[in-house]
Amino acid sequence: MTMLPQEVIRRKRNGDQLEAAEIAGFVKGIADGSISEGQVAAFAMAVWFSGMSRDECVALTLAMRDSGDTLDWSALGRAIVDKHSTGGVGDNVSLMLAPIVAACGAAVPMISGRGLGHTGGTLDKLESIPGYNIQPAAALFRNVVDEVGCAIIGQTANLAPADKRLYAVRDVTATVDSVPLITASILSKKLAAGLQSLVLDVKLGNGSFLTDADETEILARSLVDVANGAGVRTSALITDMNEPLADAAGNALEIDNCLAYLRGEKKGTRLDAVVMAFAAEMLVAAGPAADRKQGETMARHALESGAAMERFGRMVHLLGGPADFVDRPQTYLRKAPVVVAVEASRDGYLGACETRELGMAVIALGGGRTRPDDRIDHSVGLSGLRPLGTKVAKGEPIAFVHAADRETAEAVRNAVAALYTIADQKPDPRPIVVARIT
Repeated sequence: MTMLPQEVIRRKRNGDQLEAAEIAGFVKGIADGSISEGQVAAFAMAVWFSGMSRDECVALTLAMRDSGDTLDWSALGRAIVDKHSTGGVGDNVSLMLAPIVAACGAAVPMISGRGLGHTGGTLDKLESIPGYNIQPAAALFRNVVDEVGCAIIGQTANLAPADKRLYAVRDVTATVDSVPLITASILSKKLAAGLQSLVLDVKLGNGSFLTDADETEILARSLVDVANGAGVRTSALITDMNEPLADAAGNALEIDNCLAYLRGEKKGTRLDAVVMAFAAEMLVAAGPAADRKQGETMARHALESGAAMERFGRMVHLLGGPADFVDRPQTYLRKAPVVVAVEASRDGYLGACETRELGMAVIALGGGRTRPDDRIDHSVGLSGLRPLGTKVAKGEPIAFVHAADRETAEAVRNAVAALYTIADQKPDPRPIVVARIT
């Protein structure tokens, strides 16, 4: 006898352990629409409060993977590797990482998501590029990966469709920060993509979904254990998210930042440290590099030789973007009509910032969603974000607000200024890579 959806919700709400068959049946209902939006939300909230055991999480992950198609890359003849981040502010690492690793000989079929909560989404950023097709036909996706070595796209209707629906509900029901739901959401897409190896960026800090070090390690270990248990070689790096990673937050602004990085203009930054760390980790996992030192050397050469930029440009063009995008990005990226400076309130050092609220400021500008069907203004956001520890003088710009109108620009400027603490002493630097989980 099939258990009613409300019974599954009730049992999980009460803290009972669900059977794999119960989870599979509920996930099937999410995918085929027989379970209502309210029931999906109630299930997510029940999991948020009651959690899931490892076995339940494995069952949820596999059920969501099997709710649609799975990809097979065996004919490609290259190691298949990917990376995923749990999300932060100014985290555009995937945009640079995929072409760098592809230029080093591995294949990166990257299935990415939209913005979630206060974090920006890789797909929203790529849609800043006119014509870029985030949902190509399966044949085109395969051809781009074969020809370029990488393709960054979104979930198709037939790839983990249950996760696609659950993901949208989580975004607007305050159930984003659930370890089992995060684990199953990330891994269902990655397992469906036919990966051989995976590296995870699990964020820790006031700009991440999880701000407690112990909880962050729990999530990292959950992801690594479930993925390895499913046959995908997986490791995780816990990285700092107590300030924006890039010096920009917002869709077109982060694409512009990506191109600046690929031109070699961001060497020595926190962003550079993260990109190189993950490139090395991926190349070791995939096989081209014997160790992380060799992996970083290979990645640095791919960047400095221009090979990574060339791969990015070809990927953009083959997926529908302009052929000359990397040469003339300002011709194509929309610009906000109003740009105002956020000024330092006094002399001193940038000591701390409320990173999550900086992400929310981008949403307030129109650069993110409060409802799944909201339209995004790709031109708005923050740029010129100065890193913590920077010495500043009163009145000196510490960021710039890009907005659709003057009133919004000034309101967000004042809000952003209040999110920074200016200290008398320079703060001690924090390690960008906090821990490695295998």
